[in-house]
Amino acid sequence: MSKITINQQVVETDHGSTILEASRRAGIHIPTLCHLEGHPAIGACRVCLVEVEGAKALVPSCATPVSEGMKIQTASRRVREARRTVVELLLSEHEGDCQYCDRAEECELRQLAFDLGIREARFAGATNPIVIDASTPALVRDSGKCIKCRRCVTVCNEIQAVGALFPQRRGFATVIGPAFAGSLDSVACVQCGQCAAVCPVGAITESSQVRAVWDAIDDPKKHVVVQTAPAIRAALGECFDYPPGTLVTGKMVSALRQLGFDAVFDTNFAADLTIMEEGTELLERLRSVLDPRAVGGDGSAARDGKSARAALDPKPGSNGGSAHGAARAVALPQFTSCCPGWIKFAEYFHPELLPNLSTCKSPQQMFGAVAKTYYAANAGVRPEDVVVVSVMPCTAKKFEAGRPEMRASGVRDVDYVLTTRELGSMLKAAGIDFAQLPDGTMDSPLGISTGAADIFANTGGVMEAALRTVYEIVTGSPLPTKDLHVRPIEGLTGVKEAAIPIAATTPEWAFLKGVELKVAVAHGLANAAKLIDLMRQGKASYHFVEVMSCPGGCIGGGGQPRFTTDEVRLARIRAIYQEDEGKPMRKSHENPDIDRIYRDFLGKPLGERSHELLHTRYERRARV
Repeated sequence: MSKITINQQVVETDHGSTILEASRRAGIHIPTLCHLEGHPAIGACRVCLVEVEGAKALVPSCATPVSEGMKIQTASRRVREARRTVVELLLSEHEGDCQYCDRAEECELRQLAFDLGIREARFAGATNPIVIDASTPALVRDSGKCIKCRRCVTVCNEIQAVGALFPQRRGFATVIGPAFAGSLDSVACVQCGQCAAVCPVGAITESSQVRAVWDAIDDPKKHVVVQTAPAIRAALGECFDYPPGTLVTGKMVSALRQLGFDAVFDTNFAADLTIMEEGTELLERLRSVLDPRAVGGDGSAARDGKSARAALDPKPGSNGGSAHGAARAVALPQFTSCCPGWIKFAEYFHPELLPNLSTCKSPQQMFGAVAKTYYAANAGVRPEDVVVVSVMPCTAKKFEAGRPEMRASGVRDVDYVLTTRELGSMLKAAGIDFAQLPDGTMDSPLGISTGAADIFANTGGVMEAALRTVYEIVTGSPLPTKDLHVRPIEGLTGVKEAAIPIAATTPEWAFLKGVELKVAVAHGLANAAKLIDLMRQGKASYHFVEVMSCPGGCIGGGGQPRFTTDEVRLARIRAIYQEDEGKPMRKSHENPDIDRIYRDFLGKPLGERSHELLHTRYERRARV
């Protein structure tokens, strides 16, 4: 520990921590526009300058480690004037359009300028040409608003290992963007939106579909239904100044009804449906490899997980895996397919894994396919007149909804996708007093769900939900863990793993008796890449792997209210587990409406109609 003095306050802090970290722990605010929690400082913005006794110049607090006896001033006249000058220079190059900007009151630069008392432009001069990049369905870049803070570069390269954004050129001419000043659709961008989530200004935002949704609601010929992802209920309240992690499920339902949607449904229903399909698929893959009675199965490889490494090696002549259905069912480990950012990452960077991806569509797309077939028929509405709107924590869902293969009903499964932030803006535009709303309930039949569906929002949640059902199908008993939770795969550790002994009791599942089901969870695509490398090197082996693009899972999605720190992520995660634990049904196979849709419409998991509507295929994508 080191004793230092900050603004005449004696502070004891960890030796080696930075001045910024020590100040925040002591409750002393130092502004910054480039720093990201948990990542090495780059000192790009120079807003966090402080005065250290004995130093010749002001130092960046984010990059300066403390030392014993250090005396620091965070708000001296010299510091205040330096910060003010830095922000004024940033403003001189920033084409703000504050009255129209998507960031509006959330703009960190605007708030900092106000806090520093800046009321007029002191510097005027040349600015770089403005480029608007709207080339992708998910994101819009506005170079005129970029302040070169490099947060997007950090998140894209270090957290996501995608590398779509880089600083180019030098000095005043510096540009942050894809290589060779290209557009986002010209590079391997997975459209996860983490860049938009960390951008302090409005330089990267989601591509808004709010106007299109309003037009659909106002069209009397359209039957407009909305589905809400599990993560929304633990984050939407932040748009209305509720603390992070406040559950607002009932108020959200009432608000959506007031907006004018014809029916309010829950993506959680489709999450339960996903577990039935994906869990059955996992069991069939295990059967294909483990059961001596299965064609080609001898039970010797997957029993100890060794087949996992073999499956990661593309076979000679393989196209990277564009096959569908039974041809893909022998590949282990099985990877989850709920996250469109992860799917696109695999298509770009790991096409050898495409046979390992579950063929299941995401819950969003399953819901759309069911809404335009099963629901439309029961409601007496033509599929082409049903408009499906999704509210998602994710910007990549906008890309996913537009994939050409997502048209199982003959029309597009999902028409429009709103982020949590976009829904918040719609509610404000409609003048809805969110705090005063009563608690509403979802419509039936696509609104009933279990606690297993809720935890899809959290990293590790899809895996735990699948284990709850798969274990009980095989053994006839509930998962033998406290409160049905699998603790080793919870929390914010980047890569997590667990091993579940399977005590099969019936002849049908005898081939699983004595098997220890090995599972792993990764969140943040850089962590997924590390996990894949470990498996390829033979240092780890699994039967089932969950990957989520965003840190913390969907609760930390690129479309969630800003700014998302680990503290915020943990608050949202706790809320989601609270929602799960409060449900009378906590396993997907217990959902009576899931039983009904199979009995009346789908037939059975992995059946012919299920494959037609609920499953899909993926493709190798070329990287520039």
